[in-house]
Amino acid sequence: MMKYTFILCIVLLAFASCKTNQSKKQETAIDIAKVEVDGGFISGIKSEDSEIAVFKGIPFAAAPVGDLRWKAPAPVQPWEGIKKCDTFAASAMQPFPEPFYMWSEEFLIPKKPIDEDCLYLNVWTGAKSTDEKSPVVVFIHGGGFTSGSGSVPIYDGEAMAQKGVVFVNINYRLGIFGFFAHPELTAESPNKASGNYGLMDQIAALKWVKNNIAAFGGDPDNVTIAGQSAGSASVVFLVASPKANGLFQKAIAQSGAGLLSRNPGPDRTALTDLQHAEESGVAVAEELDVTSIEELRKIPEIELQNKVRFFTHPIIDGYILPESVTKIFNENIENNVSILTGWNEDDGVFIGEFAKADEYKKNILAQWGDAGQELLKYYPATNDEVAEISQLHLQRDIAFGAQNYTLANLASKQGKNVYVYRFTRRVPPGNYVDYGAFHTGEVAYAYNNLEFVDRPFEDTDYELANVMSDYWVNFIIKGDPNSNGLPDWPAYKTATKEIMYLGDQQKSGVLKDTASLNFLHDQLIVE
Repeated sequence: MMKYTFILCIVLLAFASCKTNQSKKQETAIDIAKVEVDGGFISGIKSEDSEIAVFKGIPFAAAPVGDLRWKAPAPVQPWEGIKKCDTFAASAMQPFPEPFYMWSEEFLIPKKPIDEDCLYLNVWTGAKSTDEKSPVVVFIHGGGFTSGSGSVPIYDGEAMAQKGVVFVNINYRLGIFGFFAHPELTAESPNKASGNYGLMDQIAALKWVKNNIAAFGGDPDNVTIAGQSAGSASVVFLVASPKANGLFQKAIAQSGAGLLSRNPGPDRTALTDLQHAEESGVAVAEELDVTSIEELRKIPEIELQNKVRFFTHPIIDGYILPESVTKIFNENIENNVSILTGWNEDDGVFIGEFAKADEYKKNILAQWGDAGQELLKYYPATNDEVAEISQLHLQRDIAFGAQNYTLANLASKQGKNVYVYRFTRRVPPGNYVDYGAFHTGEVAYAYNNLEFVDRPFEDTDYELANVMSDYWVNFIIKGDPNSNGLPDWPAYKTATKEIMYLGDQQKSGVLKDTASLNFLHDQLIVE
């Protein structure tokens, strides 16, 4: 009898253990049909190979419409049942997407939907349970703060999720909807600031990640923010902002930093502050023949988008950005994060027509005053062909090179882990004009998304994409791009200025144009 009792006990214990394990699995397994997030339950879809769970169009804040236009993002409105998150939500209000320069359709948002109700994000995860604590990257799109969306094909997150990270990309308000300042808006704000609504959206998305990413197998305490162009500048602003403190541990800034404190030219206009931004807002209201914010909020979104054309960007508002980024770094009060940053060999593409050599020299001397002659030493014009190259390089270095270079130096001086790259691979033109290693060209390589780009890629391109995405994943995991099997990428130091050249080959070397970058830094960036 004792023998049978013993056997029965073993069976019962095994059954209990099985039930416990099943219960644990039910508690931690990611059920693609039902994931709980702020606001309610959502469902997603599987990738073609069923390895990656994809959730598109997750709301992270209330729709910023009606009375919520030009206000800080409000908490997401709860919904009933299970919300299907299987398609991208609307892109933020912006001009209709039309290919231009080198940016063919895969670099642009879908033609529809485009809507003021735009505060959504997307998640790709390969985690199978909620306790995996995979590293997280949150990508912020570019587009000059007037265009772009998380639904752009080259921002797809599946390839990165295949490499072990939880990939998130986000939308944020753009143009007049995202960066409009006005005295009335400042007065009604509890923070007595206006104009940086797009940055507030980004911070709200990061808070959503902090509160919800564990449900997708992500680690809320191992988050990297990444962005390109205006998204890169956004990354730098978030590193500087006290309102983003604790929301991320690492930052990737690709071709953009938002550090210009002066513009070329005799007036040396300062970076926009709240007062000047408010003055611009008053001028916009006068142009629209309205006398109050209440009236402005009643203007239909399409009408506002079509009627208003003004340069929009984040400002020093005293709240999200209390001071200029350089001042914040010099005071060592920025968020303490590791930084990977760099720019492209042919980032300087925003030129309609090139000036001939004589005209170019004349323009430089008129715009730059006493510094013009020295500038021509670095960007010469010995003939028309040389002048054309100089104009491309000067545009590249003003818009991106000198700024990302300054970011690297500021962060390195603070003792942070810093890694700098220069993307030099000529993107195969195929049926398009050859723009070389053009602005945004590196994105599809860094996130292993060449399959979305209509170019005749070669083995060299696929190898580079695999290496770059490995570097990016390593940095996302541990704040260092290096690992066994990859060419060594030395940390950037102000004394040695070693960077990684990412092109036909991947190799490190000393930054080759520090003299011209130092000159532009001294002229354009006030520390």
